[in-house]
Amino acid sequence: MKTENIAAVREFLLQLQTDICSGIEDLDGAARFISDQWDRKEGGMGITRVISDGALVEKGGVNFSHVFGKSMPASATAQRPELAGRAFQAMGVSLVIHPENPYVPTSHANFRLFVAEKENEEPIWWFGGGYDLTPYYGFEDDCVHWHTTAKEACADFGEGYYNKFKNWCDDYFYLKHRDEPRGVGGLFFDDFNEMEFDEAFAFVQSMANSYLKAYSPIVKRRKNLPFGKKERCFQEYRRGRYVEFNLVYDRGTVFGLQSGVGRIESILMSLPPAVRWVYDWKPEPGSAEEKLYTDFLKPREWV
Repeated sequence: MKTENIAAVREFLLQLQTDICSGIEDLDGAARFISDQWDRKEGGMGITRVISDGALVEKGGVNFSHVFGKSMPASATAQRPELAGRAFQAMGVSLVIHPENPYVPTSHANFRLFVAEKENEEPIWWFGGGYDLTPYYGFEDDCVHWHTTAKEACADFGEGYYNKFKNWCDDYFYLKHRDEPRGVGGLFFDDFNEMEFDEAFAFVQSMANSYLKAYSPIVKRRKNLPFGKKERCFQEYRRGRYVEFNLVYDRGTVFGLQSGVGRIESILMSLPPAVRWVYDWKPEPGSAEEKLYTDFLKPREWV
């Protein structure tokens, strides 16, 4: 892999962070991101940008990091033992937006490049990432728009990629201990290097640049809907599932904690500010809360 390839990805990711922050600020209309740039003494740096207590966003973060390590952590080598003992560098943008209004879904995205290197051997590289949507109250047109945009982002790069990554997303963002999906899915891919580097990078750019196209119209439709204590309590209850997934299953969180390359404040910026767990809670039959479970928290062909 050429040095200029890595530099091009880094430049794109930094611009992506800026563009997404600007887009979220425009949607919020009041709050602005604060920026925290940090260096890692073992090698690498990051820029964590956080927004909170806005007209739309209760808490959100858009993080860029580019870090280095002398050996791959167990979370990365468990399924690929050939990577053991290789030095690595990892860069990416990860983001989570937690709106205050329960009718506006939480959204998550990340796009990353890993390069595993060993002296006198060719580097092994791959991309990973995607985006997914976690509504608290389901709307068919929101889900159709989200998945239509995701499908369009994949369309120029070969048959089957949307279906493959959509199904992968459904499988990945699944809480096994709850036997339920985290949300309505989107795109997820990992270990992606089946194209030449330039084409694979172009594909990742297409998906990354479609995130705001997918999310912004949903936010605009829902952000002014009135809500009360009941809706907030349900939102906070469902946010508990988000926390459970991130701390138990999320590969990025596990990688950051196991590898020691991450910065804990940045790793855990994805967690919502207000969450509740209620013992053995069940939705009222026929309610909008029950409809989330019966109509939305199941794998579906949205487009």
